Amino acid sequence: MARRAAYTELEPGGDNAIAVTLGALGDEWNLWILRYAIAGCRRYGDWMEHGSISNSVLSARLARLTELGLFDKVRYSDRPARYEYQLTGRGVSVWPILLSMWAWEARWAPMSDAPLPAMRHRECGSRFVPVLVCAACGEETVRHDVAARLGPSGDWSRSVPASIGRRRSANALKPSQLLPHTMELLGNRWSAAMLGAFMLGARRFGELSDRTGAPPAMVADRLRRFTELGVISTELAPNRPDWVTYHLTEKGEAFFPVVVLMIAWGQRWFRAPEGPAIEFTHRCGKRFDPLLVCSECRHRLRATEVLVEE
Repeated sequence: MARRAAYTELEPGGDNAIAVTLGALGDEWNLWILRYAIAGCRRYGDWMEHGSISNSVLSARLARLTELGLFDKVRYSDRPARYEYQLTGRGVSVWPILLSMWAWEARWAPMSDAPLPAMRHRECGSRFVPVLVCAACGEETVRHDVAARLGPSGDWSRSVPASIGRRRSANALKPSQLLPHTMELLGNRWSAAMLGAFMLGARRFGELSDRTGAPPAMVADRLRRFTELGVISTELAPNRPDWVTYHLTEKGEAFFPVVVLMIAWGQRWFRAPEGPAIEFTHRCGKRFDPLLVCSECRHRLRATEVLVEE
């Protein structure tokens, strides 16, 4: 596979790494294309064999992912001119995010129309789930073990992409619902922004609106949908029954690995000149860099060692 070592420097004052990442990975077709690319798809026909994607959608998504540096477009035939799309190092490094999404869906959306197959770790031979640990100390990590603060490019206005969450008709062609709940959280620009606000500690309606810049009607709509999905719960303040606070449920907290892996990936490959959008510190006192290990043998997971049992 072709590899690019260099990162992309973003425009000063423009979209930060979070916005770019959500724009790229908050799209159902992009995730679908990447999933099969990691499995070996390189040419148009390879993807066409796996689903009902149209030529125009596939062409547009491959062009965008190539522009973002996840693919290299390589000519393999001159007469006629034909091309294949080879994953770069940037594209290959998406796999931990896809793995964490896959595991979260398998655990929390078991009634999906497209049940996910099990995963087996080649090194130990066991079926497993990925476990998030701190790369510095090796400790298993949940959201409350990590302190987060906004960095120099972390303004909320720079973190919400304009390119996802546009309304589509009910008849619009979509990939099979492989990650339906994940797309509910990431496939709408306001959903993604509100999820980030929750992960950073927002609890009240006004906080969610102020931090994300979302219109009140949109905040109310997203809160309703998050509650239906079981991602958040509501609590009445004991001394102020008219005050409601919102809290991540166990299901919502369990999405933290997806969020932190996406942010880490984005800030590795897309860098704002002002500095990072978010800075993480683990309870061990070191900078938090996320890492996935096997739940059974606790060895680091690598893409070539994860087997999908179709």
